[in-house]
Amino acid sequence: MKQPAITNFNQQRVWIIGASSGIGEACAKALLRQNARVALSSRRVERLEAIAAEFNPSNYLILPVDVTKTNQIEDAYHTLEEHWGGIDLLLFVSGIYIPMRADQFDMGDARKTIDSNLLGPMQAVATVLPAMLKDGKGHIAIVGSVAGYSGLPKALAYGPTKAAIINFCETLFYDLSPRGIGVHMISPGFVETEATAQNDFEMPALISADTAANEILSGIQKGKFDIHFPKRFSRFLKFLRILPYPIYFWILYKFLKI
Repeated sequence: MKQPAITNFNQQRVWIIGASSGIGEACAKALLRQNARVALSSRRVERLEAIAAEFNPSNYLILPVDVTKTNQIEDAYHTLEEHWGGIDLLLFVSGIYIPMRADQFDMGDARKTIDSNLLGPMQAVATVLPAMLKDGKGHIAIVGSVAGYSGLPKALAYGPTKAAIINFCETLFYDLSPRGIGVHMISPGFVETEATAQNDFEMPALISADTAANEILSGIQKGKFDIHFPKRFSRFLKFLRILPYPIYFWILYKFLKI
């Protein structure tokens, strides 16, 4: 599946939503080191300012955003248009993870998860897409998770939002690829972040946020749609989802001690 690539990030205009920690922070730093112009967004403004402080002020913007607030996403984008005339890449990393099993099911937490992990990226895409369609160029990259491949323990609300992101990205690719707009579906495995620090079980193939950022940016530079990593883990989960359900659940019960 060939689509546009960003072969060089030098002076590319990148909006990272969810840049205050973890994968988003690592991507922001990596891009700023490559002389990209980066707009950093999250709710934690003081954290964004600390991240950006070591870089050239002319290459970054700090744009506070709560992804559950439509007006904040739209206002931030209007500020971007005023300063840079638009963006070349939307990189949506923000999300929340609330561990949840059936005997702990909480609709309040489920709604929070859906608002942040699904409706948030949808709103961001809806905000930037008209200009990209008009110009016939641009890139949209959304961080989902391998938890979206199939049902996994402790992901009763989280997993469905990531499955929806996979479907959303697939449909975006189908519609936007012929229009010259790149779509990048990003599915990490376990990454050392504030979210995974909550886990009380051994996380297979755990990688650093810097490693994840390298995988993401390399995939975008190659024009990849399906960016998943680490391969030794993500390929195994891709294989699991094509198995008949009796075999799939037998493997989960046999080998997952969560």
